[in-house]
Amino acid sequence: MNQIFITATDTDAGKTFVSCAIISALKQHNKNSAKKALTVAAYKPVSAGCDLIDGQLINEDAKLLSEFANSKQSIQQINPIAFAEPIAPHIAAKKQKESITVADISMHYKKVTEENADFILVEGAGGWRLPLGEVTTENLATVQTSSFQFLSDFVKAEQLKVVLIVNMKLGCLNHALLTYESIKSDGIECVAWIANNADTQVMSNLTENINELEQMLPIPKIAQLDFIASIDAQGNELSFENKINLAASKINILPLLA
Repeated sequence: MNQIFITATDTDAGKTFVSCAIISALKQHNKNSAKKALTVAAYKPVSAGCDLIDGQLINEDAKLLSEFANSKQSIQQINPIAFAEPIAPHIAAKKQKESITVADISMHYKKVTEENADFILVEGAGGWRLPLGEVTTENLATVQTSSFQFLSDFVKAEQLKVVLIVNMKLGCLNHALLTYESIKSDGIECVAWIANNADTQVMSNLTENINELEQMLPIPKIAQLDFIASIDAQGNELSFENKINLAASKINILPLLA
């Protein structure tokens, strides 16, 4: 079973779009061979910004992941910890007098692994060092101490491999290098990166910036994804699935299957 964690240089970097594209590419991997198609499970442990539908909080990103993953999961299995307000998850939890812990996230993740999918894609929230909140512990001398937990602690606990999405905009060189260095300092293997143009406006000197990152990041770039408009050059309307399939065709998934 291959397991990867998708992180990014910042929020709104296109993690869900890229995650769906990776899932689509994985499902297409054995299409022209005698091998069976890969089953892919998705997991987005924490989300904030949900709609209340039939009494359940539904996050749009989790809904999209559920539409592309083919492991027959419910949205609640994909996204077990969800908050209505679109703010930092640990602040949303605190406002509701709740907590988010690595232990809870790992418990829900164990249920995903029991699906026995060929591949599990875990999509993070925000950037690499997303706070989960403060945890209070008590030692044998009944002295209470507090410390912060982060979503990256879950990745460390499960020893997931990481794919870094670089939001190609001004400042991305610094953001990419700092994020990569943080992942490595946590003892986690970052196996690949993807250059993603998440905005309609193309970054100035895009090619030069990508070339710089290819030189400075000692991991393979497995895709360069351009922003895909809803109307193509011929005036045809593109659905979200059309966009995902276009992006999927540009991703080299072989390093993720190693």
